[in-house]
This record gives sequence, C-alpha cells and structure tokens, in this order.
Amino acid sequence: MPDSAVGFGPTDWLECLVAALLMLSAAIWIPAWRERLAQWAGRRRMMMALLFFSPIVLRLLLLPHHPVPTPRIYDEFSHLLVADTLRHLRLANPAHPMSRFFETFFVLQEPTYSSIYPLGQGLLLALGKTFSGNAWGAVLAADGLFAALTYWMLLGYVEPRWALTGGVLAVIQFGPLNLWTNCYWGGLLAAVAGCLVFGALARLRTAWIEGHRARRSCNWLFGLGFALHLLTRQFESVLLAVSVLLFLTWLAPAHRQWRIVLADMRYAVIPICAAGLLIICQNRQVTARWTMLPEQLSQFQYGVPTTLTVEPPAVPHKQLTREQEMEYRSQLLMHGSGTDTWRKFFERLEYRVRDYRFFLTPPLYLAFAVFLFTLRQRISQWLLFTLLVFGCGTNLFPYLLVHYLAGITVLFILASVLGMRQMSRWRINGIAVGWETVHVVLLLCGAQFLLWYTLHLFEGSHPPLGLLQYETWDFIDHATVTPHEQIQQKLAAIPGPLLVFVHYSPRHIFQDEWVWNAADIDESRIVFARDLGAEEDDQLKRYYPRRRVLWLEPDMNPPQLEERP
Repeated sequence: MPDSAVGFGPTDWLECLVAALLMLSAAIWIPAWRERLAQWAGRRRMMMALLFFSPIVLRLLLLPHHPVPTPRIYDEFSHLLVADTLRHLRLANPAHPMSRFFETFFVLQEPTYSSIYPLGQGLLLALGKTFSGNAWGAVLAADGLFAALTYWMLLGYVEPRWALTGGVLAVIQFGPLNLWTNCYWGGLLAAVAGCLVFGALARLRTAWIEGHRARRSCNWLFGLGFALHLLTRQFESVLLAVSVLLFLTWLAPAHRQWRIVLADMRYAVIPICAAGLLIICQNRQVTARWTMLPEQLSQFQYGVPTTLTVEPPAVPHKQLTREQEMEYRSQLLMHGSGTDTWRKFFERLEYRVRDYRFFLTPPLYLAFAVFLFTLRQRISQWLLFTLLVFGCGTNLFPYLLVHYLAGITVLFILASVLGMRQMSRWRINGIAVGWETVHVVLLLCGAQFLLWYTLHLFEGSHPPLGLLQYETWDFIDHATVTPHEQIQQKLAAIPGPLLVFVHYSPRHIFQDEWVWNAADIDESRIVFARDLGAEEDDQLKRYYPRRRVLWLEPDMNPPQLEERP
C-alpha cells in the first residue's frame, strides 16, 4: 500500500487500527468495571505505588530505541554544572585564572565559576548522579513521584475514582513521552512541589473547617513543597504565594478559626526559611553579595535587551510568505512595538494561549471548557484565578517556556477532572448521557497515548517520519548519534588528558555552543576552550603543558577533530 496524502504508511495504518480496536473494546469494558475501579481507587497506597512505577517502567521499555537523553540545550548544561558543583560539596567554584577561554551560556566566570541557575534542578540531578550513577535517574524518579502525588493531591478535592483518573492522565500526559521526562531542563521538580502545596492546602482546609488542628505532616508537606518551588522557580514562587494567600482568605474557615490556622502554619515556615537561607548562601558564595541572585549578576555582566522594538520587514507585507508573516507577528507579540503597552500585553497573552496546550491533551479541551461552567463553586473560582495569576505573571517575560508554569501543572489536571465530573451529570431529555461522554473523552486520551507510545516502542532503527511529523508536544531522543556524541566518542578513544580548542566559523549559529566544562576544570580529563587566536591560545597551552592539544571545527559537516602542534 503506498503512503497516503498525510504520510501514513502500512504500519501507521496498523497502529491506528489497533488503537481503534482497543478503544472499542474499552468502551464495552469500562462501564461494566466502573464500580470495581471505584473500589480500587480507594486503595491509596497501592494506587500511589502503581502510579509511581508506571511512567518509570514505560520509559525504561523504550530504551532500546530511545536511549538515555543526552544534554543538548545550554540550559541543561548549566543545570548539570550546578549538580557537579553540589557533588563537590560547595555552592560555587573558584574563578579560573584563564576564564576568558571558558566563556559560555548561562555560566558566570567572575567572581566565581558558577551556573546562573537556582539550586533546585541541580540538586535533583546531583541526587540522581550520586545514587543511580546517572543524573537522568532522578528525573525518572521525579516523573513517577509527580504521577503518584497528583493522585494524592486530587484526593483532597474530589472522590477517589476521579483522583485516580487524574493520576492516570498525569502518566499519559507527563509520562514517558513528555519533554520534561526526556531532558535535564527541569519542570518535574516544580510540578512535584505544586502537588505538595495544593494537596496539603486541601487537607489543612478540611481540618480547619472541622474545627481541629491538622496533622503536623500536612504542614511539613506544605512547607516542603513551597521550599522546593522556591529553590526551583524563584520568580514564580511569588505567584504561588499569591495563590496560597487567596486560598487562605477565600476558602479557609471563618475568622474564629484563624488562631488554629496560624498555629498550624508555623510548622510550614521552617522548611521555607531553610530554603530562603540556602538561597542567600548561594548568592553570597556565587556573587559575593547576600541579596544578588546569580541570574541578576549575569544580566549585569553580559547585559539584557534594552529595547523592545522590532524592526519592520525589509519588504512590503503583501510580499511576505506565510511563514515570514507568522515569524514577524510572533516577534511583534513577544517584544512589543514600544506603543500601547497594555494592548501588546493582552495580545501577547492571547498569542501564548497555544503554549498551554502542553498541559492538556486535545480530548481534554472539552473537559476544560466544561470546567468553566463550575465557577459557582469557590474552589473553581480559586483555581481559575490561580491559572490567570500565573498566566499574567509569566506574561511579563519577553518569552514563555512551559516549565515556568510547572508549579500549577496539577491544577490543569484538577480543572480537567472537575470538568469531567460535571460532564458525568449531563442528561438529555431525562436520559443520562454524562458517563458515556466521559468514557469517550478518556478513551480518546488513552488511544492517543497508546498510538504514539506503541509507535515509539516498535519503531526500530528507521523512525516512521511520515507519522511522527504530526506528533506535537511529545519529545524523545532517538537512537541516532548526534554530532556532539560523535565528537565525544572520538575523544573517549584518545588516551590521556586533552585540551580541545573550539574554533567557530564566521557563520556559526551562536546557540550551538560546544564549550562546556565540569565544575573542576583543571582536574577534568577533557577541557574545552575557545580559540582566541594563536597568541592567546599559546598562553593556555603553557598553562596546561601536559595536555594533548586538539582542534575542533564544529561548523563543518561533519565536525572535524584533529591534533595540531
């Protein structure tokens, strides 16, 4: 059978057929087992364990064709530098005397050699490297923990069967095929922190309404969650604090119970203060000032854009291609035109709505729309307000990355669950049709995940590009060797300590950075340095007299590595 107009080949149609058959069988099977599933959903420890291991096992099964992710983006290398620094039991590394050769993205060289990022993601990666031998091990563990804690968090707001539904959606949406699971950039730790904060708040509220003190563990979990978020996403922690304050004022009990509220919350202050102390200690060690964040110092040293204007196209708009028009429009919405600031703010906010698709699979769009019809409930009002606070707050940035919103990931799942619960009550002419509608939504979610997962599981050495081009938000490494990995393999085969000068061509794409080093540069077997010219390079050669000198041309195809005297 020839490929179709949409790029489907025989195996692609087979995948669709299998997914359709499973949907049909599940449509018959789920209603009969709904009550039994509701009973299983109440077994909290068993369900949390099952949800914890599900994304981990599913991702490990993909390893033959999708190996352990390799860092590619400079943010990942910078977080890995934090992890390496922490594994040396320090918060910053001494400035290198030859630091001009080691300039790279998101890394300070003065007054210390350190990443500009907070400690949270680096701490997670350091734990993975220490206990599993690979930083990615901790990322996998965080993925499983997020799925389990999503179920735990939802139990504070909805019935067990709906909480289990949300946990399964977490595995489908943020499990083995998700961007956060397959990179070192972050996202999962802040998502875990959000589960702890919002789950603990629900249990604290229940205790306060009943007029008694909450369990001390709930206070500690709330404090731990907020502390983790503070260590991971510092600016967004301000937005999280706004959401918590709104929860306490809007959903907490009457004023006569505030004495209990304040008495309980004092335990949560301890881990939050510990995180704050750790932040100012990192500031002191990295920037030599208690109140200056490393990222602030980086902006001071390297500069930030001072204009928010966008140059008009060189040709009339009528002559622009659709792609050029979309690119210009996105730049205009991202940076603004310098006039009518509020209009640009709302236009940028509207433009970024498409990025929120990351948090919802397409079948859940209907459930999220139905959620808006539950706004008579205070919990729904608070939920929507929190989403708006984070949306408007992050809109102050000139660009948006999805992990900025990671702390409220679980709230998107909660909104979907509330929408489906409302949907389950639908009746048409007195006939109950709600549960059937919910089944269809869930089956579509499962079929979509099953289609892409089985495709990756059995894809072999030749990925079906005709179908993969329609895979939107999934992100997973393939078994193909990248240019960085090719060079690393060549360097691994060369014995002894090495000094590699990286020479960029005049047409080099500046984001494609190759100069990345470990926390202890001088003790590393391989040192990457920028080529600054023969006279300057000789100084670094004299600094490393016992290293074998190599030259790397990364902009050649393929990249060239050769030894020079």
